[in-house]
Amino acid sequence: MRRILLLLACASSMPAHVGSPDVFLEGSAGPYPLFITIRPPVVIPGVAEVEVRVRAKDVQRVSIVPMPMAGAGAKFAPAPDVATRSKNDPQFFTGSLWMMTSGSWQVKVTIDGSEGEGKLAVPVPALANRTRKMQFGLGALLFGLMILLSAGAVSISGAASREAQLEPGQTPGPEHLGRARISMAVTALVVAAILYLGNNWWNVEAGNYAGIIYKPLDMKPVLADGGKLELRLSDPGWLPRKVDDFVPDHNHLMHLFVLRLPEMERVWHLHPEMTASGILTHDLPPMPAGRYALFADVVHENGLPETLVAEIDLPEVAGKPIAGDDSAGAGKPDTASAALADGSRLIWEREFEVYPVKKAHSFRFRVETAEGKPAQDMELYMGMPGHAVFVRRDRAVFAHVHPTGSVPMAALKIAQPDPHAGHNRGTGSLSPVFGFPYGFPQPGDYRMIVQFKRGGAVHTALFDVKVQ
Repeated sequence: MRRILLLLACASSMPAHVGSPDVFLEGSAGPYPLFITIRPPVVIPGVAEVEVRVRAKDVQRVSIVPMPMAGAGAKFAPAPDVATRSKNDPQFFTGSLWMMTSGSWQVKVTIDGSEGEGKLAVPVPALANRTRKMQFGLGALLFGLMILLSAGAVSISGAASREAQLEPGQTPGPEHLGRARISMAVTALVVAAILYLGNNWWNVEAGNYAGIIYKPLDMKPVLADGGKLELRLSDPGWLPRKVDDFVPDHNHLMHLFVLRLPEMERVWHLHPEMTASGILTHDLPPMPAGRYALFADVVHENGLPETLVAEIDLPEVAGKPIAGDDSAGAGKPDTASAALADGSRLIWEREFEVYPVKKAHSFRFRVETAEGKPAQDMELYMGMPGHAVFVRRDRAVFAHVHPTGSVPMAALKIAQPDPHAGHNRGTGSLSPVFGFPYGFPQPGDYRMIVQFKRGGAVHTALFDVKVQ
């Protein structure tokens, strides 16, 4: 009984992992540029909220449909839902979609307009990451109704046994009263048994649901001889997963971000390689002694992305020089403009002093030379104009974002057979202005880490963001 009271009246939400659940994608469905925001459900089954902003003005209809990324469900789409056009903004559409099981999903967006039909599939991880909290008032009301119904059943049983066979106006005798007491006692035992069995059923259902609460892969870091970092992955027992089925994202199986604690003023972006099933290793670069937070992004072959987290205490590591796509950066965080090692600057075209929560923004940056002129030697860094990391200071939120959004390119390629679908990069030389679509899932103080490449060197800039 006490368990029922606790579940009804004061059940608490249980966050399951770091990360940023909302999905942001800036791309194109055929000839139609789009900016899509999808807020997956936090419980499964649950409803995902979909927002589509179409850049074109000649769109007649936007339809959306959810499908699994793999399996039979990926081949047979249900009837699509028609998104609702905003009365105040004719280029903004919204809709809601049910996602019935946990795992890797996709939302197919179809645009009908004057230039024909355009389609875009957006990968969406559907993860039950908490239990829903019941309102205290509703829990108290349901408990009161349970007591009333239980007492009513016992009372009705006693009244029926005591008075059902009496003539009108006849007073119950001792034998009637005794029979009523026995009937009430039996009914009370039956009601108690029903409540006991109901409580057990509730606990079983709660246990079953707890089994689908998302649990990321465990990652245990170990420093081996010679400054080699070894990451040992294991499955804590969520849905059936493998620890060796990762697909390359920007040509790497894992993107590992190492942040020095507690200030997070130094960051390394490394790319461990798999040396055995569930074991990835990497030769560390030179690093000072201290405690470090590790955030590792991987994508499974079914398109499901995961962020694995750990912490490690390191002695001073002599290490090997940074090479390839690996990079490192350090500096004093700024709120508007970051000075870089070569004298150039990264200017943040900031919209707000304090950013609102649960709203998509475009974080735009501009690279200027030491003379204050637009940089002309910009290069792609792992296929992108830039990479950004948004991490809350308590490390409860982490997101690795690209100019296309928060969707990993590996997952987008699985959802989109056309390798060029969803991209909207334009042509010509690379612009010194780039941006990242993102929305903060929770309030707090955030560190924003921005990386880009110019003149053959990768630059890293740090910014602080306050979210209300």
